[in-house]
Amino acid sequence: MQSEFFDRDLSWLAFNGRVLEEAGSENVPLLERIKFLSIYSSNLDEFYRVRMPAVLALEKLQAKGDEEITEHVKTDVLLQIIEIINQQQERFGAIFTTEILPLLKEKGIHLLYNEPIPASIKEEVSDYFYTQVMAFLQPVYLSVSGVKFFPENNKLYLLVVIEGERGFDELVIINIPSDNLPRFYPVKRGDEQYVVILDDIIKDNLSAIFKHTVIKGCYSFKITRDAELEVEDDYTGDIARKIEEQLTKRDFGLATRLLHEPGIQHEHLRLLTLALKLQHAMMVQGGHYHNLKDLGSFPAKEAAMSYERWPAIAVKVSEGFVSLFEEVENKDIILHPPFQSYDMVLRFFNEAAVDPAVTEIYVTLYRIASDSRIGNALVSAAKNGKKVSVLVELKARFDEANNIRWAKRMKAAGVKIIYSAASLKVHAKIALVKRKKENRISYVGLLATGNMNESTARFYTDHILFTAHPEILREMELLFIFLGHRKKAGNPGLVTFNQILVAQFNLQQRFLQLIDREIENARAGKDAALTIKMNNLEEKVLIKKLYEASQAGVKIRMIVRSICCLKPGVPGLSENITVTRIVDRYLEHGRIFVFHNNGEPELYMGSADWMNRNIYRRIEVCFPVYDEDIKKQVLKILQLQLQDNGQAVQIDQQLNNIPLPKEGTLLYSQQAIYNYLSGLASPNRLK
Repeated sequence: MQSEFFDRDLSWLAFNGRVLEEAGSENVPLLERIKFLSIYSSNLDEFYRVRMPAVLALEKLQAKGDEEITEHVKTDVLLQIIEIINQQQERFGAIFTTEILPLLKEKGIHLLYNEPIPASIKEEVSDYFYTQVMAFLQPVYLSVSGVKFFPENNKLYLLVVIEGERGFDELVIINIPSDNLPRFYPVKRGDEQYVVILDDIIKDNLSAIFKHTVIKGCYSFKITRDAELEVEDDYTGDIARKIEEQLTKRDFGLATRLLHEPGIQHEHLRLLTLALKLQHAMMVQGGHYHNLKDLGSFPAKEAAMSYERWPAIAVKVSEGFVSLFEEVENKDIILHPPFQSYDMVLRFFNEAAVDPAVTEIYVTLYRIASDSRIGNALVSAAKNGKKVSVLVELKARFDEANNIRWAKRMKAAGVKIIYSAASLKVHAKIALVKRKKENRISYVGLLATGNMNESTARFYTDHILFTAHPEILREMELLFIFLGHRKKAGNPGLVTFNQILVAQFNLQQRFLQLIDREIENARAGKDAALTIKMNNLEEKVLIKKLYEASQAGVKIRMIVRSICCLKPGVPGLSENITVTRIVDRYLEHGRIFVFHNNGEPELYMGSADWMNRNIYRRIEVCFPVYDEDIKKQVLKILQLQLQDNGQAVQIDQQLNNIPLPKEGTLLYSQQAIYNYLSGLASPNRLK
């Protein structure tokens, strides 16, 4: 019997395939196409690090009555994953070699891809090898007795086959130092530019390392390792130190993949596998080069080959604007980065740091920018005598080390640092400022769909609400107090929330109630509809409720960027549900939930996708939008996205990305949103 849900991993691969399609699109500027290849490659590496270990573990399990495991094993998901990745990798190679490289040559840029280094630049490249590259090379002879070598995660290596003293082949591993040196070395010759890949610079000069030795072959490879950290659910010690210890082990985790260049002899591959103890890793034949995520740093900057620049729209709230806090106390403000400038968020924290009326600051930080202005403002606030409490999430995958570094710096400045429990991530994006003026206490809050991170704000589309709504902010203060005590969530007697929706407390229940109301309206013959935008959709209780709503006649329009386990358009199940996916210059990241409510729509935004992890293992916050002007603005943005027929695709019943009909005037929603916001007099008032 066919499942009523898409597999989450196959769905994610379909999303990454959509990213790859942008790399193959003639409508995308050339350098941006190269960036999409980089994003695809980076995404796939993360898939092998994060998801493939779980898939491999499930495949090894014998069904023991667990419905989810049984379903996963029976559908041979691993075989489908391998087939899809192979097809995508072939498409990647075709785009790169038959489309990108010829177009670069037309522009006078010669990326030397699996071809000899021309004689005209050979001397300069050789000098670069001797003066820069050679210092980082560390050959390892696998035949030497007692030699120990552990290839690090996703680092690049060459396997060099040389003729040994007795005529036997000898294997030598050489590192490709792409962490120390640029992956691409540009050389100008008149109007022409050659770009040489670091791998080839080493290969071309192997004779300098293996003097008087016959070199029989040279092949690139890399190992991908499991990225999961192990922190016990009931761990009660110093979680920062525990995670730091785990981080030192991350690059030494279980190998999930050995990716190698084609052409290597089977016997040499077998010896390499034995020497490096990789018998349980997947053997994957790739291209001649790996880690093509490095294409993101391709050395070409011509504006004509990039997207037209969209300067971030400067947001002015009112004439004579002096205090952001006083402005927000008069009226809610909404911000839509990266279309609009992120400066308003920076100003929120900067004013809080120096405003004499501010007594307390509370904030959750999930992914902190490496050079965070927000972090610096919080340090200054503490030094200025403010009471500053910051919940730093130490388990934000791949940002753990940076978050720990910032936590230590803020703590040294007097900031109270709170860490979430080992088994629970705090993914909420909220901040609260408490002010005391003329013996009156007031609050101003910030609630967002994305991280308080000024780096990612340049290319993640998000929504940030500044509000002084007293009931919302009182509940936010209760949540911060709860988080400060680090108690286990989910006890209904601890805290009650009526305004904000908090995962572990009332979020799932409230969303189910709101969908039930639409079902009741549909059955009563009233207009009933849902419009939902999120990054990922997996949690089955909520999906089943959406199916129930569809069967009751509720019209459901969804925009889901990445994972989508809901099958749309299935007769008798989900024929009233459509799912749109938008991939464009910016990463769609906002979460928006609109409940039609018989013509009086209720609007929520927040941090929560409908994933198992968000619903059951995280603290998430979604919040209502009450200001009518702001509500109209968000609904307009959603309308433009639902009208997109330039970049949007619809997901069909087979997980395919189906382009929308190119009829009439093409509408590209990100361009349309930028134009719309440019035309507004201010971020929270419509013309």
